[in-house]
Amino acid sequence: MMQSHIHTIIPITDFSAPELDIYARLNENQLFRYYEPEPGLFIAESPKVIERALNAGYEPVSFLVEKKHIEGEAKDVLARCSGIPVYTAESDILTQLTGFQLTRGALCAMRRRALPSLTEICSGARRIAILEQVMNPTNIGAIFRSAAALNMDAVILTPGCSDPLYRRASRVSMGTVFQIPWTVADNWPQPVMNQLKQLGFKTAAMALSDNSVSIDDTRLLAEEKLAIILGTEGDGLAETTIADCDYTVKIPMTHGVDSLNVAAASAVAFWQLGKR
Repeated sequence: MMQSHIHTIIPITDFSAPELDIYARLNENQLFRYYEPEPGLFIAESPKVIERALNAGYEPVSFLVEKKHIEGEAKDVLARCSGIPVYTAESDILTQLTGFQLTRGALCAMRRRALPSLTEICSGARRIAILEQVMNPTNIGAIFRSAAALNMDAVILTPGCSDPLYRRASRVSMGTVFQIPWTVADNWPQPVMNQLKQLGFKTAAMALSDNSVSIDDTRLLAEEKLAIILGTEGDGLAETTIADCDYTVKIPMTHGVDSLNVAAASAVAFWQLGKR
């Protein structure tokens, strides 16, 4: 016999209802601090992203779902979340409420979790990505998608990076931010570099330097453990970071192009250096 799933469907009649604050009136930073000092909330957008967050064990708090998607695209994820409130209205009402059009008609507020330590992240890992000051959430999402697809075992972010759980970042990643281990290294750069060295990692700075090795250098592939470090949009990696790395690695360019967007560069780097 099929198990029945009971949803608490709540039609939206009052925009000012306090339970809608997390969708309508709180910014990403306020959501992050929602349960301070405990980890706060994040918003997952689209059934695919919500499904991957659920698969990773994240706890849903409530849903905001376009009416037609309750029995449509969001049906399967809602079936996994009996008893969780589902606020609903037609598409134009939800766009008015949130200020944007919902991807695939579904949002889910979920509880954050405490981030793992650097040691936990690196345990058993052979290839990790480190992102220094990458501030654009679209780039963060795209890099995570490449990291998950192209053999990276973990991602480490410096404190200046955009949060991978921000709605746009996790959506662009197609939910892969929930499939690959990651953490934020508050003590970047020197203590992290030292710890990576102790854990047996060699470091490779992706930089447009003439004093560099090509990305297909055989020594890179031969390294047992490699940390691939990518820098901020525009400025690239800090000079001090490059100086501290074991390798400086350059992607050869043609047609006079001087550089790639950091997300595109990450895909090239992960594909080449993540080969097993």
